[in-house]
Amino acid sequence: MKIKRVKIGIKSVKKALAEFAQAGEAIAQGKTPRPEKGVYFESLSGFRKALTPKRLELLHIIKERCPRSLQELSRISGRNMKNVITDVSLLESLGLVDIRRASKGRKEAAPHVGYSRISLEIAV
Repeated sequence: MKIKRVKIGIKSVKKALAEFAQAGEAIAQGKTPRPEKGVYFESLSGFRKALTPKRLELLHIIKERCPRSLQELSRISGRNMKNVITDVSLLESLGLVDIRRASKGRKEAAPHVGYSRISLEIAV
């Protein structure tokens, strides 16, 4: 099995804007900027607020147990459904969870994690 990684980093708004400006300059010169995929936070405390131990536990359960619905995820994790929905929604907005919604019948929403590792990079 190929290990897929998600890159999470800590970078200041100033640095992120500078990189955005560099990409804009490259485009203006007819060059293709190097795409960078990942989730970035402004500080380590922001990272800790977003990826709490409970949310990391949900990611692990989704990866290992492949629940078919958020209700099943709630049952497996032993957590309140409302809290699970809140946490999964945040993880989805960060791009760490995909929600696969059924097109027919009951509108079940199955969470999916398409990677095996999260790499954390902190600039010094």
